[in-house]
Amino acid sequence: MTEQRQDLLLGAAFAVLGAAAAFKAAAYPGASGGYPMALGLILAALGAVVSLKALKEHYLNERPLTENTPRMVLTLVCAAIYLALVPVLGFYTASALVVIALPIVLGFRQPVYLGAVTIVFIAIVWSVFSLLLEKPLPAEFWTRF
Repeated sequence: MTEQRQDLLLGAAFAVLGAAAAFKAAAYPGASGGYPMALGLILAALGAVVSLKALKEHYLNERPLTENTPRMVLTLVCAAIYLALVPVLGFYTASALVVIALPIVLGFRQPVYLGAVTIVFIAIVWSVFSLLLEKPLPAEFWTRF
């Protein structure tokens, strides 16, 4: 498949997905739909930009859908495991585990750097959801005891 066709289709898919998410979020009661609606609109706009750029430019180079299929599959497996772990372990614990596990699965071998990135990532996510947005996330498993 050509680069132009891939960009056109992927951009259109993200534009439709973002618009659908924004439309659904608009029906949420009160202000609860503001954040998901904004994210949906941003996704739709960026998808539209990608599609419009693909229409404007004419490039016919062939591009494989993925350059490393085994790594893509490993990433999808990690994402599925992450989604299954969030309700069981809690958002922060599952997120920390995936931020550590995914790079290791993909071949990254610098534990000090990985630990620092994980701590910074969790701190940023906690700050955004707990302080800035004041939105509760799934409870951590140790708070159930």
